[in-house]
Amino acid sequence: MDCILLRHGVAVEWSDWHGDDQSRPLTDEGVEKTRKAANGLLRLGVNPTHLLCSPYLRTRQTADLVKDVLGVRAAPRHCVEMLSDGSPEAFISMLTTFSRDDCVLCVGHEPHLGYTAGTMLFGQPVTGLSFKKAGACCIRFDGTPRGGNGTLQWWLQPGQLRVLGKT
Repeated sequence: MDCILLRHGVAVEWSDWHGDDQSRPLTDEGVEKTRKAANGLLRLGVNPTHLLCSPYLRTRQTADLVKDVLGVRAAPRHCVEMLSDGSPEAFISMLTTFSRDDCVLCVGHEPHLGYTAGTMLFGQPVTGLSFKKAGACCIRFDGTPRGGNGTLQWWLQPGQLRVLGKT
């Protein structure tokens, strides 16, 4: 199984937002940069069989952009396991419900994504692993997904994905 971890795009700054955090949307710039990063994923040959995201608006918007660019048929599934304060272990456990031939693309938040990547690769969160907005990585599980059992395939910053999407 391949698991693509993708951080949501640039959202309205918390200090400029008058609503709750769950309803903070992507900015126009965030939409454009995320679409370009998704084109980079397309160029890499990412072909998700499942698309998951946190229930927050900015991750749902990011997932919808990715869905459109990559041509994913199914609607994104909202998962509380993708929230920023979620447990990496609970998220990895949820991945065991998918087939070993699946490619699961997951749109979430920091610090959860960094902690989850560390747990997938090393069996525990590791300092220094973090995602910029619209940055992504691919972690492969040859067997049952569990902590320390993943293998890093690639880790790309959003600018790198955007450059890939241009060529």
